[in-house]
Amino acid sequence: MVVKTSTLQDVARVANVSTATVSRTLSNPDVVSESTRTRVAEAVKATGYRINRAARNLRTQRAHSVLVLLPDLANPFFSMILEGISRHLSQEGYSMLIASTKQVHDSGERLIDYLDDARADGMIILDGGLDPEVVDMLESAPQAKRILFACEWIDGTSFPSVRCENREGARMAVNHLYALGHRKIAHVTGPEGNVLMHRRKDAFIDEIAKLKLEHKPDWIIAGEFSLAAGCRAAQAWIALDDRPTAVFCASDQLAMAFIAELSRHAFKVPEDVSVMGFDDIGLAEQFIPPLTTIKQDRLMIGETAAKMLMARILPAKDKNLNHAAVLPVSLVVRKSTTAPH
Repeated sequence: MVVKTSTLQDVARVANVSTATVSRTLSNPDVVSESTRTRVAEAVKATGYRINRAARNLRTQRAHSVLVLLPDLANPFFSMILEGISRHLSQEGYSMLIASTKQVHDSGERLIDYLDDARADGMIILDGGLDPEVVDMLESAPQAKRILFACEWIDGTSFPSVRCENREGARMAVNHLYALGHRKIAHVTGPEGNVLMHRRKDAFIDEIAKLKLEHKPDWIIAGEFSLAAGCRAAQAWIALDDRPTAVFCASDQLAMAFIAELSRHAFKVPEDVSVMGFDDIGLAEQFIPPLTTIKQDRLMIGETAAKMLMARILPAKDKNLNHAAVLPVSLVVRKSTTAPH
């Protein structure tokens, strides 16, 4: 039995419009009325019509996809950012490709090859720790205007970026703990050299000084954005002769692992020490105890990044291009922080 493939003419017949109108609606929906878009969409669904993407890409000289580069595919922090990116790209008829920095480097493949080979029309990078030679290559590439950083960024470069108020978040964290009565506050940092680590650490130190609180060098505990680093940080806190009564961790993952390791050593949170994180990932509310944290609107980060990039891929959509977007953060108080005992 031969199964008939629906054609553009079939869609036009069901929608009662011309084939030119169908083509225009599918390729550039903003130029037709909402009623026409609705009729064509219903006709596409009724006929089972499938867009010939290969033919469309050849005609428009576009891949209709965007590459998103992550530093760690396993980190749950990125899930809602990816959802936000995907949500907006799908509205534009674009798809999302995902790769990790390590994956690209290990394969010996240049990032710019994705754009050179027309596999992607643009790139959103969520890794501020790229090697300097890679950054130089990206800045000098002809496609540099279609590359954008989100969440993390690289100081001194010309790339547009989307980020949150990291310094304000760290100040909120210190002041929340201070308001509870804590006067000895430690900080577990992100990875050395990471732009987020420096923004949050510097703001923490500045706010501690502003409040005239005691500060000891070993109350700044080196970490990374990982569970293993959180466990090591807890062990470092346990080993201190003079333990701070509160700990602000540079990420929720760090904070959760910190709490879990303390529990293994019979310390209780928040009775023995208050602990808070940064990010408000999905597990933060369900964790035991529920985690006090600084919330980044990760869905908004993703959607904003996708909108800003699409404005560069399709410049006719927006002539006033934003170079940087700095999104607000908020304090989410749960049960992992309390007044010192």
